[in-house]
Amino acid sequence: MAKPHSFPPPASQADPANARFDFLGHFFQLSAINIVSNLMVPLAGLIDTAFLGHLDDIRHLGGVALGAVIFNYLYWTFGFLRMGTTGTTAQAVGRQDEAEVWLVLLRNGAIALTVGLLILLFQHPIREVGFWVLQATPAVKESGRAYYNGQIWGAPAALLDFVWMGWFLGRGRGRAVLLMSGVSNAVNVGCNYWFIVRLGLESQGAGMATALSQVAMALVGLALMSREWNGALIRAIAPQLLNREALVAAFWLNSNIVIRTFALISTFAVFINLSSSMGTVILAANTLLLQVVSFSAYFVDGIAFATENFAGVFWGSGRPQKLVALTQLAGAVCLTLGLLTASLFVLFPQPLFGLLTRHDEVLQQVSIYVGWLLPVLGFGSIAYMLDGYFLGLTAGHILRRSALISTFVGFGPLGAIATVLHNPHLLWLGLTGFMVARAATLVAQLPQSFQPPSPLDLDTRSL
Repeated sequence: MAKPHSFPPPASQADPANARFDFLGHFFQLSAINIVSNLMVPLAGLIDTAFLGHLDDIRHLGGVALGAVIFNYLYWTFGFLRMGTTGTTAQAVGRQDEAEVWLVLLRNGAIALTVGLLILLFQHPIREVGFWVLQATPAVKESGRAYYNGQIWGAPAALLDFVWMGWFLGRGRGRAVLLMSGVSNAVNVGCNYWFIVRLGLESQGAGMATALSQVAMALVGLALMSREWNGALIRAIAPQLLNREALVAAFWLNSNIVIRTFALISTFAVFINLSSSMGTVILAANTLLLQVVSFSAYFVDGIAFATENFAGVFWGSGRPQKLVALTQLAGAVCLTLGLLTASLFVLFPQPLFGLLTRHDEVLQQVSIYVGWLLPVLGFGSIAYMLDGYFLGLTAGHILRRSALISTFVGFGPLGAIATVLHNPHLLWLGLTGFMVARAATLVAQLPQSFQPPSPLDLDTRSL
């Protein structure tokens, strides 16, 4: 197995004057690649929104927002296929355990394909339950159903994409992820133009374009993996695929990540659902603002993914003393990026959001609430970085507790009050409280995480 990059020697062996940040060059190199790769996803999403936002009827924009809520639940409930894969792979790389690197890929890849096929099998009841729960006008729901019907066929590929990304990120192979993302999003943008503009398929076309882009990404990942396939090693480790200890460790890590992800996605789903109850224009405006939150999140996640990789490698190679410097560096960079992104849209709302829609009534509402991006992205950037950090340590129980507190204490009460008073400002205050709670609860766990492995009680029991 080719090493993803050469890490410096442990601090005790390095020049004390430079040892603290001797990983800085590698960190920024991997971060830059991750940022470019990540930005392709929200950029494609923004282009999707722009295609739909310039149609005569804004119900398609709202319909896709509702349909996306269902897919967020479907896919990010299984987000452990990306998150758990990255941390465990990085720690295996740190231990120079090539067999475990491949075992992680094979185990999670099998789970991804199985779950993806089950989603296809139960696609109709999933759709009916999803749109029964969501609130919207019949016209918006009809558009959302069309989007769902177009995208659902990409489910197995979408989940396998999580595994590919996690595996390559855990090995520090940012260029592989960049190539996968580039091909996927090129297909997405091209198909959106063809299906929406040329064929007039509206929201269904947007769903079909997304599904085809997911398939394209999975095929690229398969091609990249096949270049490194080691048949002799795979045959030798095949009996370990069902190792009881490894499966129990994976179960604890993955179950915590599932709960964490379900809580986070639920918060944004409730936010969208409550926005819909306040009217189609508010729903459209909040959808555009959340596109910026998503844009910034993917941007900051470039740093968070690098943090995840380095945290796992440092932990796996027995260098926890590096974690202090890692969190200081990553935190400062993420906070700066989050605030810069928010400031750009706050200062120039009309020209920037005008690229996404031509409806004046939506732009007027966006201008009223755009200031909330500053606290949401400021605190959110710290939360995103620390998510990556604790995923690298495979400390899923910390992420689970943080997410539950943030959803039920940070967002829940204010969201309920906003619904009663029909006040979008209170709804955004609730989302701000959610981000504040995420950042605060994770920061509180940092001192303990800098200690040797045993006090942290990691989910991966073998560490």
